[in-house]
Amino acid sequence: MILFDLPKLEGKITELEKEENSPSFWDDRKTALGVVNELNDLRWKVNSYKKIKGDYEDFIGLLNAPEAAEAEMLELTNDLLSTLDREIGELRNLLLFSGEYDNRNATLEIHPGAGGTEAQDWADMLLRMYQRWAEKHRFKVTPLALEAGDEAGLKSATIKVEGHNAYGLLKSEKGVHRLVRISPFDANARRHTSFASVNVVPEFGEVADVVIDPKDLRVDTFRSGGAGGQNVNKVSSAVRITHLPTGIVVQCEIERSQLMNKATCMQMLTDRLMALKLEEREKKLKSIVGEQKNIEWGSQIRSYVFCPYTLVKDNRTGEETSDVNGVMDGEVDRFMYAYLEMLSREGGNA
Repeated sequence: MILFDLPKLEGKITELEKEENSPSFWDDRKTALGVVNELNDLRWKVNSYKKIKGDYEDFIGLLNAPEAAEAEMLELTNDLLSTLDREIGELRNLLLFSGEYDNRNATLEIHPGAGGTEAQDWADMLLRMYQRWAEKHRFKVTPLALEAGDEAGLKSATIKVEGHNAYGLLKSEKGVHRLVRISPFDANARRHTSFASVNVVPEFGEVADVVIDPKDLRVDTFRSGGAGGQNVNKVSSAVRITHLPTGIVVQCEIERSQLMNKATCMQMLTDRLMALKLEEREKKLKSIVGEQKNIEWGSQIRSYVFCPYTLVKDNRTGEETSDVNGVMDGEVDRFMYAYLEMLSREGGNA
């Protein structure tokens, strides 16, 4: 259920404004930017609500106007109703982002399942889908590590997505994505089923909850396999870090400097460890209350069928469309918002 508590939001705005006006506010720039983003988000919600309230009062005033001409009255009320419907829809969507980290940037990883070239091509198709989706939202996408497949597609891909509510939208994509199509790599034109896994982690920034012991790390350097100029390809600037206790592996090859790639890797590792900590805490809480829902990372979430019919269906929400080409061209919002609606009904925020 979506609730709008205006006094609570206005109280939070007042609290953050006091913090913003502190003389030492900008001493920690990263924390300060987080506060500014949260403040802007809250103001946007409150101002949207007040605008809707004002438009509603204008609508009631029109209905009660005794001397308005019938034709003029009908046109004005229709315009106001249309405006109210649009504004309420926008505010409703905005209120769906209730998770603590929803307004953060996100790191998205794609890994093909078993199946060789077919699965690797599917991973590449998913990467393109998310890149086109990000373009539509005017989000900034930075490739951090791309490993090409042996014949086609990708063995792995890691990108950073920067924009307002990037994680809040992309968190719906975490899980296994299933493809059914006539394989272009099969000379007999047979139908194939392929899988690829997607993982999404918010950008937590500096967190006191995560302490990384350098003894727990294995750091490997190598030459980048992608484009990037002479220095990138000739110098072992790419960095891969393995966190030995958890087996988490992060990799970055986009920067020219090995030092910068290592710094990016350490931030990615911190985010992954923080996400792991939150997931473990969530599992523990759900086990206490007897939650039977499967929350494992590898659970299949969505199917994309190209043949013998066209259908994209989300297994969690039931949301579906036959416009598979539109989805692969980045039209993914319907699935993301359906997932957020489901979380809202369940009282969660993932």
